[in-house]
Amino acid sequence: MSLARGYAVTDNTAPLKPFSFERRAVGPDDIRIDILYSGICHSDLHQARDDWGGASYPMVPGHEIIGRVVEVGANVSRLKAGDIAGVGCMVDSCRNCDACEHDLEQYCEQGPTWTYNARERDSGELTQGGYSDHVVVEQRFVVKVSETLDLKAAAPLLCAGITTYSPLRHWKVGPGQKVGVIGLGGLGHMGVKFAKAMGATVVVMITTSPEKGADAKRLGADDVLVSRDPAQMKAHANSFDFLLNTVPVGHDNNPYMSLLKRDSTMCMVGVITEMDPPLTGGNLIFGRKSVAGSGIGGMAETQEMLDFCAEHNIVSDVEVINIKDVNEAWDRMQKNDVRYRFVIDMATLKNAA
Repeated sequence: MSLARGYAVTDNTAPLKPFSFERRAVGPDDIRIDILYSGICHSDLHQARDDWGGASYPMVPGHEIIGRVVEVGANVSRLKAGDIAGVGCMVDSCRNCDACEHDLEQYCEQGPTWTYNARERDSGELTQGGYSDHVVVEQRFVVKVSETLDLKAAAPLLCAGITTYSPLRHWKVGPGQKVGVIGLGGLGHMGVKFAKAMGATVVVMITTSPEKGADAKRLGADDVLVSRDPAQMKAHANSFDFLLNTVPVGHDNNPYMSLLKRDSTMCMVGVITEMDPPLTGGNLIFGRKSVAGSGIGGMAETQEMLDFCAEHNIVSDVEVINIKDVNEAWDRMQKNDVRYRFVIDMATLKNAA
């Protein structure tokens, strides 16, 4: 066992506070990582506040982890001490079901073991996340990160990155295609970067903000569509090969269906609650259009994504914070006051009270 320091919430109304806890000893298949940077995901706040139910406390959030390997078990050969490594949203799965055997551990039929707010499969102990000084993870759920990347800006790739990369790959986005990214936040800005790097023509869909339109083009978008403008929506009707919907709250998706070509798909990655209002069946039937969903990615695909990022020099746009300011960052995140992802410099934990 090793003593870890981090920041935790103790109930669904508590702020994040300094917290000490134990990590398991490094086993034969484990990797210990000293955490350098931990990204802040909106789901950290949702889980801490028990918005989705089933929360367990105390809870150390964080599933966008970048760090340096300091110890490996006897069976580990893929990574060594000194390497830069990443840990994302999950740290285990059953490894035996059809999904796991097809490198889709995120869809494990028994449910993956999440990086925090879950129970270890063997010990039953609570998993604790990346708002901490180190982590011990089974090697299958650790990815190698190129040191050519800006490491602080690479942390959000472990969630926001793979969440948008995976559906773009699954639906074979590439040259000659017109792709729409709905929403421009932590997920959306990564969707723009990936779709553009894959060779697609990228249109970002926003509701009103001209400032976000300018930023979309800075990120690589070819055009911006204001979805509340009927004339603009009509001009783009039946023209999109794929829509990536990154909006994290319930909204009316029916208008977007008119933008899709026949036999094309809108993929939801941002919202897990009910669609309200519901989709109208005719918007799917007339044009044989589809609405789908996608969740993060398997470990092999996550490694592929990181290698793609190294090749194309893709990272997130981030604001780095001191861990003492994490509660303020959560408040700002709720107000969408971040471009586009907060990342905690975990070196600041050493001086935290």
